[in-house]
Amino acid sequence: METLRDYTRSLPPLAAIQARITAYDGHRLGLAAPLAANVNDKGSAFGGSMTSLMTYAGWGLVTLQLQQAGVRADVFVADSKVRYLKPLYADLRAEAMLAPEQSWELFLATLAQRGRARIHLQARMIGTEGEIMADLAGRYVAIAKG
Repeated sequence: METLRDYTRSLPPLAAIQARITAYDGHRLGLAAPLAANVNDKGSAFGGSMTSLMTYAGWGLVTLQLQQAGVRADVFVADSKVRYLKPLYADLRAEAMLAPEQSWELFLATLAQRGRARIHLQARMIGTEGEIMADLAGRYVAIAKG
């Protein structure tokens, strides 16, 4: 987890939005960023910042799962679809989790066998009352290192 914290602090786009890790329970990764650093001309959260935070939450979740399994691999986002459901007028809170019907075990087995694997994740931006403000469906790819 410390490696992921280091990435979060050192990557310029994440440093710019002031992203930070808030939670990880082995199944979900939570991230946050202040509204003040991500505000648009309407006083709500900038859509690009919300997408970045959700995308990174998914990337981070895959990275942590690989680290837990002792697997060295590069992780990439292959594609994603974002829906903005409501404007967010508060600090950004994102969480990522495995999409339904997906399996970390199958993902890791495929990676071990083929040297690359893909997995579908869900991420969402959570409002102050727990409502979903935006969501992301993403496909992430891992490619084994040497």
